[in-house]
Amino acid sequence: MAITIIIIAVVIVVAAYLTFTPKSKQVKLLGSGSTFVRPAMDMWIKKFSVKNPNVVIEYAGGGSGKGLSDFFNKLVDFACSDPPLPKEKWLEYRGKVLQFPIVLGAIAVVYNVPEINGVHLNLTGEILAKIYLGEIRYWDDPEIKRLNPAVAAKLPHREIIAVHRSDSSGSTQVFTLFLAKSYPRWKQLVGVGKTVEWPVDKIGRGIGAKGNAGVVQVIKTTPYSIGYVELAYALANNLPYARIQNPLGEFILPTQESITKAARIVEMLSPLDDWTNVSYNIVYAKVQGAYPISTPSYMIVWKKVADKSKCEALKEFIKFIGLEGQNTLPEGYAPLPHELRNVVVEAAKLVECG
Repeated sequence: MAITIIIIAVVIVVAAYLTFTPKSKQVKLLGSGSTFVRPAMDMWIKKFSVKNPNVVIEYAGGGSGKGLSDFFNKLVDFACSDPPLPKEKWLEYRGKVLQFPIVLGAIAVVYNVPEINGVHLNLTGEILAKIYLGEIRYWDDPEIKRLNPAVAAKLPHREIIAVHRSDSSGSTQVFTLFLAKSYPRWKQLVGVGKTVEWPVDKIGRGIGAKGNAGVVQVIKTTPYSIGYVELAYALANNLPYARIQNPLGEFILPTQESITKAARIVEMLSPLDDWTNVSYNIVYAKVQGAYPISTPSYMIVWKKVADKSKCEALKEFIKFIGLEGQNTLPEGYAPLPHELRNVVVEAAKLVECG
């Protein structure tokens, strides 16, 4: 009887101890920016949270431009952007911020043409530029038919509706850079940027949409439309996408292999360096088998983080992205080569706490 009473007493004491033992402090990290990288980011957050239940990470998307604005206004702990920081911004914050690639992806050119039942069309930068300039008006234009003899007779005499991003978008910057490099007239008339004035809008055949998801929705519900989205969105929504001509004259589909080939020319830099030339060189790279609208997406963080708990959580998340995260990607992305994974791990080490 006495033994039973002792056992019960021990159980009560242990239960009381467990009840009143303080729980680990929950840490919250906020991120904002690229919708290009969002499917990958959402998967990383989910996987990371399983192993780190006391870290809550929220990623708002909103476009690369918004992400950088939120970051520099100190509304979020990290930003993601498809192009790296503009050189002038990097110079302004040199030594205070870290930027580093976190994944490779591709801008897919998607369309809704019922008559061709999801065929991969062959398209060039010049044809795409002329569509967005408003100069190519119909799907059965001779230039499109010439590149697609197998379906030329099926291409309809219907006006092309050109869909583009309405927000400040890294995808737009990458896409317009591709147009400018493959068709110099685009650079003269429109230029390159996260936002541009789309000539096709002025003639009533252009539609703006917010985020990659917004462009997908417009394409799906608008027959005879064309647009550009990150490949993961095209695959997830069963949208047909084009083979795009690279500088060597090859028509290439966006695949993990063709995206990886485009990134082989990447120069290894430090997270403290300017990465603008790296991204510029990957787009329309003169590499056999390379998809010409490939790009890394970047994370931007402060080098010094005052809140120690947030800092340690951020360092762990960055390290997770560079290591395990590269083996945990949705369809439509390519993992970083090992040299770039090392850059991500280096970034985690460079973040200073306190």
